[in-house]
Amino acid sequence: MDPTEDANQTGMMIHFHFRPFSKRPEVQTLIFVAFLIMHLVSVSGNISISLIIWTHRSLHTPMYFFLANLAALETCYSSTIAPLTLASTLSMGRTLVSLAGCGAQMFFFIFLGSADCILLAVMAYDRFVAICHPLRYSLMMSWRLCARLALGSLVLGFVLAMQLTVLIFRLPFCSSKEIGMFYCDVLPVVRLACADTRVHEAMLFVVSVAVLTLPFLLITLSYVFIAVAILKIRSAEGRHKAFSTCSSHMTVVLLQYGGTSLIYLCPSSSYSPERGQVVSVVYTFITPMLNPLIYSMRNRELKDAFKRAVMRCL
Repeated sequence: MDPTEDANQTGMMIHFHFRPFSKRPEVQTLIFVAFLIMHLVSVSGNISISLIIWTHRSLHTPMYFFLANLAALETCYSSTIAPLTLASTLSMGRTLVSLAGCGAQMFFFIFLGSADCILLAVMAYDRFVAICHPLRYSLMMSWRLCARLALGSLVLGFVLAMQLTVLIFRLPFCSSKEIGMFYCDVLPVVRLACADTRVHEAMLFVVSVAVLTLPFLLITLSYVFIAVAILKIRSAEGRHKAFSTCSSHMTVVLLQYGGTSLIYLCPSSSYSPERGQVVSVVYTFITPMLNPLIYSMRNRELKDAFKRAVMRCL
């Protein structure tokens, strides 16, 4: 029997496990506690932002609509990675993941991560219209367009994730193996296949360009026009107000795109599992945790709404 057919037939019996960060239990326990704290802060912070925007009519604007969508995406994105990572970290990498379970995690990771990156480009466009065309803002950024842009980011992320995940999990995996990562990331899983994976790695690069490079170019172009418009504002107060509406978004973009580009836009031949583990922590745990803190600390309207919500609860 052909080895590929044999591997496919026994696919239901294949299990993976994640490589632990350290062989020392005390180090793994510290990492578990750190990840758990970051995940709880991330989920509670992003849910709080979504609820505050939903319950305060003064925040029912396109900018906050997209921010609420981003917070919801970050909540789901973080929750896709954290449970298995926490279980594996605490068990010293002995937690087993089925082939189907690994495929499901990879699909939602690509789907939500792609939608997140595309939505950040949509948010940059929203800021471009608000600053460069303020008099036409309400006309250009209608609620129908906002809903279509938010839905479009989800649909595009879903399509890209489905195509890539199906392509990868049609590969033969000959036995249970260790994934050199703390979740089912694309490259570490592809490298466990017992077949030629050059087409799959090329497809990953194409998806990465579509999700990272193109949106980042659109974000950069938007901010070039925004910078020109801000420099034309005569009053220092006006320039500061215009810049403050963009600074939190710029910070989040640099965090999100910086880490992911180091992994997915580099040649697969130069991929290092050790570096991948460290960099992946940034965009799977640290960035989702920092996003609500960045937006709430640097946005006066959101900060005031949060204070009013806290006062009502006391």
